[in-house]
Amino acid sequence: MSNDRSKRLLLVIAYIGFVSLGLPDAVIGVAWPSVRDFFELDQAALGLVLIGSGCGYFLSSFFTGRLLHGLGIGLLLTVSSGLVAAGLLGYSLTPFWFAFLGCAVLHGLGSGAIDGALNSYAAHQLSARHMNWLHACYCLGAMLGPLVMTGTLASGRSWRAGYAVLGTALWLLSALFLVTSRLWGQAGTADSHAGNGGMRAALKLPLVWLQMAVFFLYTGLEVTVGQWTFTLFTEARGASDEAAGLWVSVYWGSIGVGRVLFGLVVDRIGADPLLRGALLAALAGTLLLAFGPAWLPFAGLALIGLALAPVYPCLMTRTPQRLGVHAAHAVGFQVSAAMLGAAALPGTAGLFGERWGLETIAKFAVGLAAGLWLLHEVLLASSPATAAEARASCDRL
Repeated sequence: MSNDRSKRLLLVIAYIGFVSLGLPDAVIGVAWPSVRDFFELDQAALGLVLIGSGCGYFLSSFFTGRLLHGLGIGLLLTVSSGLVAAGLLGYSLTPFWFAFLGCAVLHGLGSGAIDGALNSYAAHQLSARHMNWLHACYCLGAMLGPLVMTGTLASGRSWRAGYAVLGTALWLLSALFLVTSRLWGQAGTADSHAGNGGMRAALKLPLVWLQMAVFFLYTGLEVTVGQWTFTLFTEARGASDEAAGLWVSVYWGSIGVGRVLFGLVVDRIGADPLLRGALLAALAGTLLLAFGPAWLPFAGLALIGLALAPVYPCLMTRTPQRLGVHAAHAVGFQVSAAMLGAAALPGTAGLFGERWGLETIAKFAVGLAAGLWLLHEVLLASSPATAAEARASCDRL
């Protein structure tokens, strides 16, 4: 197979991989009432599932660079997809609660490695345009997974059947990665860079930690706004459940649609200028959310979603240009930092809201957005883009 045909095939598989990565991530929210009743659990037991999957996710993503160097990207994608499939099928089969928790760890281990490996491949081989569209595909998968589970439950079948469907899809993806594993290696993908800079050497670089901090704040802001605005609108501002639910859906939808739209223009604008404008827009959106009168907080919520859309993919795209041989390790660190931010900062916002009132959460979001913008400005000053780097990004597939 010619090199160009191989790259096009791998591009298609990468898109499928990002859809599949998103498929199981939001399903537990739909399945949980049924799972809880089956195992006769308290509502709070959901936290154990999230902790188990989160720990697995953090561990495998943090060591993505080493895994890429040891296994190669093709084999790593095969194994990690198989782990996710095993976790999902385990959900569908196990009669024991502690085994269910073990499956959550498997799910997290596989998902973290897939996330790190695919992002590393895309950052090294693909343009910012495709990176944005790949992450839009993740949003598509995160939307489809709950629909699969909802349809399964609505048809009168068990939640186990829904997980069986999703697990089968991930097994097929694992088989696809296995069949094409040689092509991933021949394409000169991220694993060829992973051994050139050691993990400890990467962790000694201030720029690595700065980028990790940016990812930590980004996902913290995204998830804080997504998780808390429904409660803020309904319990602190008197909005109806229907209106608040609609605008929260608009927020998440804006992230997916924004990634498609920004993918059309990012290679012409450049990742850094787009990020600078997007983060200022996100800050403006949080100010509207916190202080805007009448309908403006709703508009601010939509603006935040649209503005945040290109941030994660564009930051990933710039990582190889900024960190060179250390990029494969840095991508994994960034994915793990993002997971920590998504877990820690919304929880912190909830504590603030409980102590000082729900309106504090909106002000906390303003602080996160301001901190994110400031850190990105420091990042730009620490690693200014050259014309050659800009051309290199645009010249990728």
